[in-house]
Amino acid sequence: MDKSNTMSNIEITGLGALNIDHLYKVERILDDGEAVVNETKSSPGGSAANTIYGLAKLGVSTGFTGVVGDDAEGKILMQDFQKAGVDTPQIRVKPGAKTGSVICLSDRLGRRSLYITPGANNLLTMDDLDLTYINQARMLHLSSFADDRQFKILLELMHRLDLSTKLSFAPGALYASKGLKALAPILTKTHILFINRDEIKQLTGEDITNGAENCLKQGCSIIVVTLGKGIRLELGKGTSHRTVTAIGYIRDTETEHAIQSSNQDIVSQADTTGAGDAFATGFLYGLLKGKGLKECGRLGDIVARFSITKLGTRQGFPTLNQLAQRYQELYSEQL
Repeated sequence: MDKSNTMSNIEITGLGALNIDHLYKVERILDDGEAVVNETKSSPGGSAANTIYGLAKLGVSTGFTGVVGDDAEGKILMQDFQKAGVDTPQIRVKPGAKTGSVICLSDRLGRRSLYITPGANNLLTMDDLDLTYINQARMLHLSSFADDRQFKILLELMHRLDLSTKLSFAPGALYASKGLKALAPILTKTHILFINRDEIKQLTGEDITNGAENCLKQGCSIIVVTLGKGIRLELGKGTSHRTVTAIGYIRDTETEHAIQSSNQDIVSQADTTGAGDAFATGFLYGLLKGKGLKECGRLGDIVARFSITKLGTRQGFPTLNQLAQRYQELYSEQL
């Protein structure tokens, strides 16, 4: 198969930091003092990378753009992608550089603490981005880099992104803390924004519903706010006003949807690291398959719940059969 055919078949590409996550399950996150580590694991990570991996596992044609070092960790990241079927020729290997890494502490209350060593991610340049490759996909799923040089590259990329390529954006805490003004050039182009309840407050200074409204005004078409184990939300006005307990809130210019917990008890929760990336996987899968926003939200919830059953984001990702089976069980509908 020639390269142009391969490229034009890719439905969604990812761009973001590529890291090895070093996960430590601890009794509790400390301000100061000592605590015991109950379990450790190292596994491939990176926000957009996790989402793209999950989509590939569901059978979606995916590719990724980013950088790794020429070390053992870089090889692990590449092999993990290739095993899932992600197209990897656009991942650049930087000679002499160390692959990015994250130390992640996670406690039994679901609280997390992340410490990033960007490594090779700080070496990404505009020359590393193949614009033809990126623009031939239906969607680009974008997440953050730690360094300001890469942020400037992403701002420049916005001017070169084809209108036919829809942008999916997961800013994470690093970019949400920059605020609306700094992110405006990206948000203007964003078709779908993935953000959690803390990040939307950081980004907009508003609560969930008003924050989502602000993001729509910036030019986003769809806002998806993940709400962890669930919170009470006030929706609608006047006679349509209602209070619901939601694990997700979805808003576009016309409608708002609360994704309510399906009470699906898979097994005990092992690790919430990357649950938002997993939610994005299920949601984007639904979107690529032409599902409505509410169905997309339900798919996001199912994939996120699968992911938190194992330590490390990717270990728990479902296959398409598992996703379809769970969707059928919960909603009595074919996927």
